This record gives sequence, structure tokens and C-alpha cells, in this order.
Amino acid sequence: MSKLDEICAWLEHRLPDLLAENRVPGAVVAVCAGDEMVDAAAGTLNTVTGVEATVDSLFQIGSITKVLTATLAMQLVDEGKLDLDAPVRTYLPEFRIADERAAERITARQLMCHVADFEGDIFTDTGKGDDCIEKYLGVLRQVPQLFEPGEMFSYNNAGYCVLGRIVEVVRGKPFDACMRTHLFTPLGLTHAANDPYEAIIHRTAVGHIEQTPGAQLEPTRVWALARSNAPAGSMLAMRARDLLVFARMHLAGGLGPDGGSVLSPASVRAMQQPQVTLPDIDQGTAWGLGWELFDLPGGTVFGHDGNTIGQSAFLRAVPGRDVAVAIVTNGGLPKHVYTEIAGRVLHELGGVELPGQAMPDPAAPALDASRYVGTYISSTCETAVSRDEEGRLWLERIPTGITADMTAKHLPQAPDGLIPPCRPRSLLGGSPTPSMWYPVSVT
Repeated sequence: MSKLDEICAWLEHRLPDLLAENRVPGAVVAVCAGDEMVDAAAGTLNTVTGVEATVDSLFQIGSITKVLTATLAMQLVDEGKLDLDAPVRTYLPEFRIADERAAERITARQLMCHVADFEGDIFTDTGKGDDCIEKYLGVLRQVPQLFEPGEMFSYNNAGYCVLGRIVEVVRGKPFDACMRTHLFTPLGLTHAANDPYEAIIHRTAVGHIEQTPGAQLEPTRVWALARSNAPAGSMLAMRARDLLVFARMHLAGGLGPDGGSVLSPASVRAMQQPQVTLPDIDQGTAWGLGWELFDLPGGTVFGHDGNTIGQSAFLRAVPGRDVAVAIVTNGGLPKHVYTEIAGRVLHELGGVELPGQAMPDPAAPALDASRYVGTYISSTCETAVSRDEEGRLWLERIPTGITADMTAKHLPQAPDGLIPPCRPRSLLGGSPTPSMWYPVSVT
């Protein structure tokens, strides 16, 4: 029995229990090593209807879509139709944000690696028509600039919508048509959907959320975010196996399953080259052109995560080892599922080790945490950091705008404890029960 066969047998045995332990209704996992691929499914797509998850089920991939959008842009680079370092206004003269000086200088490269540095959590619904992304650009006119372009890493959903609009304008057709013509078709993705209208003809997962903290998971009442955010990951869904076909193209130097060129080797390499080093957050060690990059013991890994309304997806690939894993889920605590599965797959097949979870150091000296106290406001969340009588820090997030509309109850989550570790401008947030700690970077 090969190592891949052993992984497959382990998945089929372990996956149902792993989902139950983490309150995940359903999941599909696909793993490839070289030309071989295996997949496994467990659980249900919808806890109300009881429809079982199968390996052909579609799940939303969320922000993993950004890598597909970046690939569409790099195809234009290959064709000589896009210069990554030219101002966005070269292709979109109408591009405006509140800071006119910044708008004149922002480039496609900066959009792709999240250093355009204007506020990025803009999820305004501009309709379902083919002009929705074009209309979305008008929404950005009053969006503030947070830093000078290129100065800081600041994850930017809106920036990828702008990149998607560049693809539309240069190609002369709607974004979803570009996706289908230039990626779905040459890659032979038979189980991929650009929107709910395409997804409905497949066996498709529904997200699950807690209406109030600690409550039983329920199917979401909204399946997808606005179509205007499609290039950033608002609605693209596919089966795990098809997601791996996309990843394998990047592992194969841009060649599709039939041996045809989908992307040039030069563009594949460029996408995997670090463009910006990340702060101490749980999103890799650097960012390439679309890809998150992880410098891990045993080698480099590229990938991306995705989250939508009650659904989460994870994609990791090991260049040079021809190994990749895709995990798609529809609620609960998916990070634990990812950690166990990806940890074993990447170790046994790719020879790399996932980092352990960040944990508080009980021996760390106390730091003056007064500079962190305050209220931080964005268009989607109000975050309050407070200090109690014993000097402990607490973080409380209250969803606003569209993020509040995702649930029936607009209630804040239980506050997380914040622990200052021995690193400047860095905290650990979370709770020891269950053990879930995450780095928080403060600029």
C-alpha cells in the first residue's frame, strides 16, 4: 500500500469522528501526490434536510478565489496586456478612493499582495447584473487610505474586486465569464460554480452558524455574499477535487490536466515569490502574488484559506514534492479539522511540518499593555480592547454592517483574553477553553 493509499484509508476512518469532535456538519478532503489523487467525504451538507456530503459535493471556497483571480490577471501579464507595476488607472481611469494622491499610484501588484493600503472590508451589494463590479468601483470613492501605498500589509478584499474589474475591462466580458473561459474550461473543472444559480444544479453545501454563542448550529439563511465581491471570494463554489486540479496546475509549472499551457512557468514562479513579509499573524510568513507563503520546517508551502457565511476552506501545496491537500467544510470548528488533516498529509507526503499553535508563555515578563486599550472601528466590525482591575486585557468584537446581517441576532461574541507575548506590537488572543489562541498584530 502506498503512502497516499494509507492517507486515504486513514481519512475514511478518521474523518467522521473528527467532524463530530469539532461540531463540523460536513466536509470533503482531497489529497494529491504526483499524478494520483484521493478524496473522502463525511457528514451532511445541510443539517435540516440531512443530505449527505459526497466527494462530488460543492462547497464555497471563499477567499481562495483570490488566487484564481490573481491567476486570471497573470494570464493577462503572459499575453502582454497587463503591467503589474503600472498604475491601476492605466486600465481603470475611473478608479477613485478618498485619497486622490494614493489612487494615482496604486498598482495591480499592490492589489495582489495586499499592500494597496486602503480600507478593504467593503461588501456593498451593487446588484446581480453583469455591471455589478463596475458599479462597485463607484462605492470606493469615499473609502479612506489607511497607510501609504506599499507601506504595510493590510488584507484587502476590495482590492481584489478592483483587480477583478481590471480583468473584466481588459478581456471585455464579465468576471464570471472570464473565470469559466480561462480557468474552468482549460482545467476541465466540471464541478465548479460561479454563483448560486450554477451551484443549485449540483449537490451543494449550506453553511452553518450559531445564532447565539454556544447555540446549536443552524443552516445559514443567506447562501452567498454580494456578486460585486465575486473576485474576492463571495460565492465561488467547487468540489475539493476540482480545487486540487487548480493547485496541481501551479505545481506543474502552469500546465493543465491535458498538458496544455494555462499559465506560463514564469508567472507561476512569480506568484510564489515573496512580495511582502507578514506581521506576526496566522496567515503565513509572506505573501506572493495571490498566494500565502509559509516558510516551514522541511520546506516552503503555498496556499490560501477561505471563509464565507458558515463555510471554510483550506488549500496547501508543497512545490517540488507535487503534494497538495484541499479541505472544505460547512461550519463548527474547521481549524481543528484542518490542523489534524493537513498536518499529517504535509508531514507524511510532503516532508514539512505545520507550526504548532501559538501558546502563551507563562514565564514571559509582563508588558505595559496600556497602549493597546481603545476602540478600533472598521466598516464591518467594532473591536473594543479593555483592561480589567487585575490588568488583564480583553478583546470584544461586535459585527456591524453586512457582517451583522449574516446572523439573526446582532450580538457580540464572548470576549477573548489578550496576552502580550515577548514580541513588539504582538498579542495572543483567545481562550484556553477550548484551546484556541491566535496572534494579533497591532500597528
